[in-house]
Amino acid sequence: MESQREGRSSTVALSDLQSFSFRQSPVLIVENFWSADERQYFRDAMNQAAWKSLSDLPKVREDFPDSGNWAKAEIGPAQGNRFLSRLQLPCIQEYMESFPNITGRHMGFSYYSYSAGDCLLTHDDTSQGEPVGGRLAPRRRIAVVAYFHEEWQSDWGGELIVYATRSAHTAEKPALSVTHCIEPRPGSLVMFTVPRFHRVCRVDQTAGQHRRLSIAGWFMTEHA
Repeated sequence: MESQREGRSSTVALSDLQSFSFRQSPVLIVENFWSADERQYFRDAMNQAAWKSLSDLPKVREDFPDSGNWAKAEIGPAQGNRFLSRLQLPCIQEYMESFPNITGRHMGFSYYSYSAGDCLLTHDDTSQGEPVGGRLAPRRRIAVVAYFHEEWQSDWGGELIVYATRSAHTAEKPALSVTHCIEPRPGSLVMFTVPRFHRVCRVDQTAGQHRRLSIAGWFMTEHA
């Protein structure tokens, strides 16, 4: 299931990726982007990863209370390189290089595992982190979510909901309207420009032992 009310249709065929532009459509959905072999490769790596649950991440838990106990793990260098090798897309480079006065380019991705009862509350990714050594933290520009579980049924929940703002962003809790409801279909890739409010729906108990497995993170720019 996917709904969209902002710009043109956000679901793009692999053959049309070369002509996609984030300036024309800020949300990109590509189904079957990752092959079965690639999904298996990353799942095998996830099985070897050192996971930390939300209960082990007190600062994150403060920002996302009542979100279950989803888990996060670092990606190894080999897996990170393989992941990024598939994301050498013109739309990413075009958008990233459109910002003025760039002094550095950064990226950061992690493994995520959501089980029954887990969710992620609404946020817009504008928390950029603390300045380091007097330098401003990199600014998040494009958010990326890629799904690597082997099976997912609609009743299991875990949809990625993307919103548009209906009131001034200065409001403490701006009024939002849904633009996209995106099922976590195996092998799909989702990207959207930041800031953009979004959340992950709670995984339903009917998922049983199935986990919503993803790689997620950002492409970022650094400025003086």
